[in-house]
Amino acid sequence: MSESESTISPSDVRCAECGGLLAAGQDRVATDDRVFCRPCYDNLSIQLHQVIETQTRDVNYAGGLLGALLGGVIGVLIWWGFTVATSVAFGLVAVVIGVAVAKGAVLLSGNKRSQGLQILSVVVSAVAYFYASYLVNRTFILRAFAEEGQAAALPFVPGPGLFFEAIRAGFGLFDVVFLAIVLYQAWRIPAPLSLPPRA
Repeated sequence: MSESESTISPSDVRCAECGGLLAAGQDRVATDDRVFCRPCYDNLSIQLHQVIETQTRDVNYAGGLLGALLGGVIGVLIWWGFTVATSVAFGLVAVVIGVAVAKGAVLLSGNKRSQGLQILSVVVSAVAYFYASYLVNRTFILRAFAEEGQAAALPFVPGPGLFFEAIRAGFGLFDVVFLAIVLYQAWRIPAPLSLPPRA
């Protein structure tokens, strides 16, 4: 606390919203950096709760799905592109998938947030992560065959058997950790905002 603040008596405190002088003993609410008179605090609290409630109403799930899919495509291309460019399967880059999917879902749903968008983002992120894992492993498998002078063809859209076999070939403990981070980001970003209980 600065010296100037320490000399201010309670009667000299003003409401941060209306600027009214708060008399000693007057009902007030102190936040981290401001003080409000009770009526102003209650009005602001009601307004904030209304804004947050509107974020969960009339969610454009079609737009959210489109945004999530576009984000998934971007995330997959970034991770796969990084692998092709560097010849390193750095799984931490995959975290961009969860972020891109969730941001896309929020943006194209009209900046809404809801549990439905959280579930949508998690599902799309999981699918995108495993498809990106397939592409990354596919890159290394094809390079291994090429180094041995053998021709091999792995489709971009494989059947279920080939898909799971290729993913399983390079799946380990760190992949589980990175997948967990991806899904956490996909769940966290579109989560409805919350306020502490009214004082």
